[in-house]
Amino acid sequence: MEKLDLYKLNKQDYVAPRRPVLVDIKPAKYLAIAGRGEPGSAVFQARLGALYNVAFTIKMAKKRAGQDYAVCKLEGLWWGDNKTDFLNEPRDKWNWKLLIRAPDFIQNRDLSEAARTLVARGRSADVSDVKLEFLREGPCVQVLHIGAYDQETTTIDLMLQSAREAGLAFHGLHHEIYLSDPRRVDAARLKTILRHPAH
Repeated sequence: MEKLDLYKLNKQDYVAPRRPVLVDIKPAKYLAIAGRGEPGSAVFQARLGALYNVAFTIKMAKKRAGQDYAVCKLEGLWWGDNKTDFLNEPRDKWNWKLLIRAPDFIQNRDLSEAARTLVARGRSADVSDVKLEFLREGPCVQVLHIGAYDQETTTIDLMLQSAREAGLAFHGLHHEIYLSDPRRVDAARLKTILRHPAH
């Protein structure tokens, strides 16, 4: 049984040069959980844990049923009161939506069954807040950021400049795709794809 790898299947969505490029992102299905507040706070960690618990519970159920696939990397949408300039707002006021890309065959009933299973095992009720959502981003500016998350401003400025040079303006939400595990990689070497819709 061949394992489905959504990154290989959609590699055009994850091009990540060091200079910003324009990409056209196809609609995609995600497991998603939303929250507000400081990244890395207790609430953030609890919601992140719930998302991963649901993602791997569904993956194992599907594997047993003969539909194996790789669980994708963590992604996140970020915004504040000013959706395109949230970095200048207090971090405890940030809104976020944590995402894991999901195969098209994952349905709401899979989500419900996973949540019921996890609650029965004593997991946090946060698992019931994980939803299935489609993102339809379309044309975007995308770039690879290397370094700490709190050092993204310069990279985002390059993205804005690239959009302006193409006659485009940011809209929608700042999107991050985490290629590195911050528990295992030094902050200066973290690799993150930054994406922002532009039209």
